[in-house]
Amino acid sequence: MILGNPIARGNTAKIYLSDNKIVKVYNDFLPDTESINEAKKQKYAYSCGLSVPKILEVTKINGEQAIIMEYVKGETLGDLMLKDKEKAEYYMDISVEMQLEIHSIIPDSIELMYEKLHRQIETANKLNKRQKSYLLKKLDSFTYENRLCHGDFHLFNLIMTDNKVVVIDWVDSSAGDIRADIYRTYLLYSQFSSELADMYLRLYCEKSGLVRSEVFHWAPIIAGARLSESVSSENSERLMEIINRYFPL
Repeated sequence: MILGNPIARGNTAKIYLSDNKIVKVYNDFLPDTESINEAKKQKYAYSCGLSVPKILEVTKINGEQAIIMEYVKGETLGDLMLKDKEKAEYYMDISVEMQLEIHSIIPDSIELMYEKLHRQIETANKLNKRQKSYLLKKLDSFTYENRLCHGDFHLFNLIMTDNKVVVIDWVDSSAGDIRADIYRTYLLYSQFSSELADMYLRLYCEKSGLVRSEVFHWAPIIAGARLSESVSSENSERLMEIINRYFPL
């Protein structure tokens, strides 16, 4: 398969458009099961009736693991917003409606958020033993009904096409507390714009009846888990400040 130049690059993979299909080729430092796990999660979301690209094949290309999936022609809500910032709330409103739809699903066969967060906190090098112990105890203290959570939900993972919105990038999805998923989205937005983050949270709370303080109970745990991801654009000091804000003296 001749791929040419990637149309996008992420922390874990390069994205190509080939023969009217999307080819996601993973970086070689990832576990050998990465493509299989992501494909399984995306197939599950598709099986739930959500607007998600169809997985066509899990394969290897030039020795690197890859997923071939349906090509969705369109622009991300993030790109549309950047073109017309006055419509930011309009696009954010569309995204929240989609996230509410995802959160309405009670999943039966997908990774548990609890296990994912526990693993991430345990492997976060910037956390000391006392901090890890505090975060894990706090994680254990929560009770909730498992719902489908995307795990990386933001405007740039939503593609507007033919008057519908398609959700991409399901690698971080899990079954867990929607409040954790909401805070995760808030945390991602706040990295770049507190105004956008506050707009998102206001809209979600207005539509769902949740209270902002309920969502923020998850702040130190999600920030701690985020530390394990080693994302180049993320400020680890910012994450540590969030954790320390809640850490008992």
